[in-house]
Amino acid sequence: MSVYAGALIIIALFLFAFFLWTLIVSSGARRAVPKHGKTLTVAGNEIHYTDEGPRDAPVLVMIHGLAGNLNNLGYALTAQLSSEFRVINLDRPGSGYSTRSSDEAATLPAQARILGAFLDQLGVEKPVLVGHSLGGAVSLAMALERPEKIGALALLCPLTHAEGKPHAVFEILMIRPKLLRLFLAYTLAAPVGKMTAKATLEQVFAPEAAPGDFMIKGGFALNSRPKTFLGASADLAATTASLPALVARYKSDLKTPGAVLFGAEDPILNPDVHGRQMEAYGLNYEELEGAGHMIPMTAPEACADFIRRVARQVER
Repeated sequence: MSVYAGALIIIALFLFAFFLWTLIVSSGARRAVPKHGKTLTVAGNEIHYTDEGPRDAPVLVMIHGLAGNLNNLGYALTAQLSSEFRVINLDRPGSGYSTRSSDEAATLPAQARILGAFLDQLGVEKPVLVGHSLGGAVSLAMALERPEKIGALALLCPLTHAEGKPHAVFEILMIRPKLLRLFLAYTLAAPVGKMTAKATLEQVFAPEAAPGDFMIKGGFALNSRPKTFLGASADLAATTASLPALVARYKSDLKTPGAVLFGAEDPILNPDVHGRQMEAYGLNYEELEGAGHMIPMTAPEACADFIRRVARQVER
């Protein structure tokens, strides 16, 4: 056997070992954070969601960020708000336990249409969209696509403008070729993600500390699945491509009332770029001193008060 053949066999064995490790880790993540909501099929996409609170109350629709799932916002906010609002918390298409018909459905307009049809099937009218991070961009897209059907926008540390490069914590997701994305998802992504989970949480939550139970109750364990890597990578590429056209419509088409709340020390998205600039388009701007990007988890009371104030703007 040649040296090259031996090397190839060793590499193949390592990759197979990583593949098996990925399957084991993914299975463990699903057991740790099981599917616990309902599923509704919308245009070939299965949307996983929870629906809590009084049915005759004003509706909040919670939309999480990149590589997230409904447990992120449900971690603390649902308990804060479900006694006075009907709280619909969902996995975005391709995230959590929701499916996506194709990568093309990851663009902001496509996600807006899918989630709009989802709300129509539920018979929801004039909801307040509570969008965190990338969920903020999806919320804005929904307000632009169906302004007459959205009551208000309560945006928490939202992505609102195009950036040259995402934060370093998301660099591993910046993979365009689908085959390479698939290869990494089932070999290296899960083991690397598992080994760097603590450091990732520290970066995302900075300057605050991540809650000790966020891995399970906040759903972060699901990030070790290949599905999460594939969905988030497609999200990042599609958002980068579709966000500039969205921004170009703010001045003429953004009519929905609302506001933006940012952590003043957010290391992931610049508050001045993504928050304060939205005042020019009719959205009020507020800051939480000393807070970072994950305010729905670290400052749920302040976020809940902010959402209540925004909800008062809805015309019914």
